[in-house]
Amino acid sequence: MNSISNNTSSSNVNNWSNRRLCVLGLFILMGLSLITRALYLQVLEHDFYQGQGDARHLRSVAIPAHRGNLNDRNGEPLAISTPIQSVWGVPEKMMQQPAALREVAALLEIDAGELQVRTERAYEQGKEFLYVKRHVHPALATKVMALKVEGVLLQREYRRYYPSGRASAQVVGFTDIDDIGREGLEMAYDDWLSGEPGMRRVVQDRTGREITGFNVKKPAVPGKDLRLSVDKQLQYFADQALIDAVAKNKAESASAVVMNVKTGEVLAMSNYPSYNPNDMADRTGGRQRNRSLTDVFEPGSTMKPFTIAAALESGKFKPDDIVYTSPGFYKIGKYKVNDTRDHGWLDLRGIVKKSSNVGVSKVATELDPEQMWSVFDSFGFGRPPGSEFPGEVAGYFNHPTVWHHIEQASVSFGYGISVSALQLVRAYSALANDGILPNVSFIATDQPINGKRVLDKEIAREVRNMLELVVTEGTGRRASIPGYRVAGKTGTSHRSVSGGYAEDRYVSVFAGIAPASRPELATVIVVHDPKAGQHFGSVVAAPIFAEVMSHALRLQGIEPDDVDDQRASLGARRKLQEGDRS
Repeated sequence: MNSISNNTSSSNVNNWSNRRLCVLGLFILMGLSLITRALYLQVLEHDFYQGQGDARHLRSVAIPAHRGNLNDRNGEPLAISTPIQSVWGVPEKMMQQPAALREVAALLEIDAGELQVRTERAYEQGKEFLYVKRHVHPALATKVMALKVEGVLLQREYRRYYPSGRASAQVVGFTDIDDIGREGLEMAYDDWLSGEPGMRRVVQDRTGREITGFNVKKPAVPGKDLRLSVDKQLQYFADQALIDAVAKNKAESASAVVMNVKTGEVLAMSNYPSYNPNDMADRTGGRQRNRSLTDVFEPGSTMKPFTIAAALESGKFKPDDIVYTSPGFYKIGKYKVNDTRDHGWLDLRGIVKKSSNVGVSKVATELDPEQMWSVFDSFGFGRPPGSEFPGEVAGYFNHPTVWHHIEQASVSFGYGISVSALQLVRAYSALANDGILPNVSFIATDQPINGKRVLDKEIAREVRNMLELVVTEGTGRRASIPGYRVAGKTGTSHRSVSGGYAEDRYVSVFAGIAPASRPELATVIVVHDPKAGQHFGSVVAAPIFAEVMSHALRLQGIEPDDVDDQRASLGARRKLQEGDRS
């Protein structure tokens, strides 16, 4: 019995030891499996799970770049960027809160159904970012965030603002909602102004709100400012002059361009109708088009000075040579060139002063067509002005090898040739600049810019003297400016229509230079389709020229021609006043 009892006890002890070993082995195996799993997750699969965590909480956020300012020649802002908030969301989280999404839509005044469709589409495409509404007023953005909708957040962006409004709209242009230049100088110099956005890493909570900022992966590079040649105040005066003139003459549209004749800088370029660049809804109907360099017209008698210049350069004519213009018309085949009246005998000065179509036609038909064309071509007619402004046109000017037999005569007084206002003011700048054609520039410069000589200095001065007679004694008297000597030329042409010319529609033009004694500025005024009863350039366009040019001379600090007389008169008045007081 004792033997059996001892065997049983020994067997129990062995069984207990075996079970304990099994349990211990099991725990060891579990521990090893946990260690193996931990090593697998922490080492082999570390990058994957770290990426999954980052995908849920770590975000790369763009740092918007500040767009460079556009300033006028005096440093006054024409286009500036201001910070603004945009509302965005995470589509996956937005999908889970349809009721909250409707609240957001109502607050932002956008269609809730349309927002739901956009959200579903973004979710299906696997997107993690969706703009709810761009460029939201700060107070409204605060109200949106007060709703505490999960996954709906704010992002800082920049919005372009144009302090001068409509006055400079067609020159400066505008940017789109992504701050990319779409019109005007904003588009022409977009690369210079844009800058480069940066990038930073941030940690977000489960609702998508930013907890803390991480390192800046790439700093934003701001765009560079640009100092333009235009004068903000002169733009305003030119704009107002065109508004008044269009209303007074019941015209369709009008343009004004002012240029520094030595540097080619555009000091003002205004068009009517214009638009408000700060209002996206107002950028419609072609009003954003800069008519001064995208639209062309037949310039009429403003081309006569260039015909006379070609005649003088040919050596066949001198200023005192006379031409018989009676009986007030001139037949070329079946065509007839008419004057407003019979001017009889006129020398070349008289042809320009009286604006005789007959006289200039007879002069032109005596010239070699190639030589005449060469002079016009050298002044830039039929070629793009090279301003780098988007949409500038070359105009229309045939080579003489394809001229119709009447075309040499018609071109001499501005028919059969089309130009832009910018081309015309540049050509008059060459006459003012002693025959040197300036390079067009919208960028301010403090140094004279080398141009190209296109006409002998003495011939340019002779033509300029003729143009001064137009203002003092001829058709351009309404262009005179008190205290300044002005040279210029009126022009009137019929509007071209399909198949010919409209008998009752006109283009009224004045192109001029001041001061004529020492030219600094050239200005061109173009008025399309005046319907108030008067249509001649001498009546419609010349007074606008006088108003715009007088402002330009004052703002540029250009002294009057009679400044010495004015000073002497002022001194005499002061002496008289002092004598009265004594």
